[in-house]
Amino acid sequence: MLIQLKGGRVIDPANNRDSVGDVYLENGRVVAAPEGREPDEVHDVSGKIVMAGAIDVHSHIAGTNVTLGRQLMPELPLIAASEGQPFGPSPAAWGSYATGIRYAEMGYTTVIEPAMIPTHAIQAHKEMAAIPIIDVAGLVVLGNDDYTLNLLRKGDVKSDELKDYVAWTLAHSKALGLKVINAGGSEAFKFNARTFDLDEQVPEYGVTSRGIVEAMQQVIADLGVPHPPHVHTNNLGIAGNVETAVATLKATGGHPIHLAHIQFYGYGKEGDKGFSSGAPQLMEAINKHKKATVDVGQVMFGQTITISGDVLRQFDGRRAANPKKWVINQAEGNGTGVVPYNYKKKSFVNALQWAIGLEIFLLAEDPWRVLFSTDHPNGALFTRYPEIFHLLMDRKERSRWFDALPEASRQVSGLAGISREITLSELAIMTRAAPAKLLGLTDRGHLAPGAIADVAVYTEQKNKTKMFAAADLVFKSGKLVVRKGTVVDVSWGRCYHVDPGFDRQIEKRVRSFYDTYYGADPSWFGVTETVPDRPDRFATIRCAS
Repeated sequence: MLIQLKGGRVIDPANNRDSVGDVYLENGRVVAAPEGREPDEVHDVSGKIVMAGAIDVHSHIAGTNVTLGRQLMPELPLIAASEGQPFGPSPAAWGSYATGIRYAEMGYTTVIEPAMIPTHAIQAHKEMAAIPIIDVAGLVVLGNDDYTLNLLRKGDVKSDELKDYVAWTLAHSKALGLKVINAGGSEAFKFNARTFDLDEQVPEYGVTSRGIVEAMQQVIADLGVPHPPHVHTNNLGIAGNVETAVATLKATGGHPIHLAHIQFYGYGKEGDKGFSSGAPQLMEAINKHKKATVDVGQVMFGQTITISGDVLRQFDGRRAANPKKWVINQAEGNGTGVVPYNYKKKSFVNALQWAIGLEIFLLAEDPWRVLFSTDHPNGALFTRYPEIFHLLMDRKERSRWFDALPEASRQVSGLAGISREITLSELAIMTRAAPAKLLGLTDRGHLAPGAIADVAVYTEQKNKTKMFAAADLVFKSGKLVVRKGTVVDVSWGRCYHVDPGFDRQIEKRVRSFYDTYYGADPSWFGVTETVPDRPDRFATIRCAS
């Protein structure tokens, strides 16, 4: 069926398009304007904004850590709803179904789970398969596991065995890419380390955090995986950690790197309270390192829950748990830290965190390298995105929030001096075109013929919160799934992954390792085509090698 979206303002920065015109959809794809054919279905979208479906590069939506967070704090949606933060479709649930519905209603069509534990990948995939409408993918976590650290202890970071092990892990867990969380830090935590910096050595292994990240960068480059290492670096949330982030960027050499939730690394230690905005210094470094991309991890005020594999950081953060309950799991390779947290406007630190995130967005010289995220749910629930868009696009709205912050926070923030307002085209880059390019999902994030027919239509209005909270129309793979902000058809998306080749000998080595140390067979953890229990669920993204 040929569908015409007629007369809308089409914003497609990947193709340098910002003009009034038509978009045609057929057989799940965007197609060129047909000659001599009348469309089967016409939607008059004159006066409206037409964009590709949005893509979230970093949102914790599935996996054992997320499930544990839901079990620890099932009341979170009720609190969010009482604070005016819509979650939907039911405030009584923040599970998989609600996740897909709410994302779709906002015009999102693809979301990436950024921390899939290799031995828990089956649950993550089953959970992702229970999320309706949107396409998904997972990034698998390595960098603190014994097998990797043993290989690096040998000192041969160019070992083909490491390359084969990473490739096997990506394929075994059906992941789109690699996540590195506080490289070596979780392992050092087991030896009672409570801080772990870039050049400190992991006890017993001798390798540094810097060495782990560099090795993973090299391996991902050799394998030709489109998405570069997705790195949660050291010293998250600590005053003065902007120096760590800048040092990590300098250590990247010529390889691409993606730094996750960079707001949590934008902290200086100037001023009477020993905490200040490091955003200008951070953005100077990011703007300079052209092969670095970041997502921001914007903080918003209100109740949330923090979920992270950075056990070391979460152990320290438990003292600020609100409400006073938390979980720390010091597991092999990939631990868990789940800590509820309430960001308060009256808090000097929280207010400055909020301002630092916005500074990072607004100081970005290249929106193709500074992507949108709240590190859901760590900085804020993803349902807060429309409010953040509003803050970025409307200086007066930003000032209204800023003026209500504590005087001490306002005095050390540079936010008030930034007049920039993000344009619709820049927003489309940060939330559509750039994430697609970064992930290697070249069939989306734009509206050129051949692109997957993921399209969101909005009514332009001054109040950007209202505008982006409920899309007028959303098409997923050419099928109308949302009308006037409400889901009208529940479909099921696909899961994307890479499958780089590897020497099959690695399977014997890993099996022997698991048998020796854990008495387990790695096949127990492997994700097969039948795991999601949905036909044609998986789609493979080609690697360059």
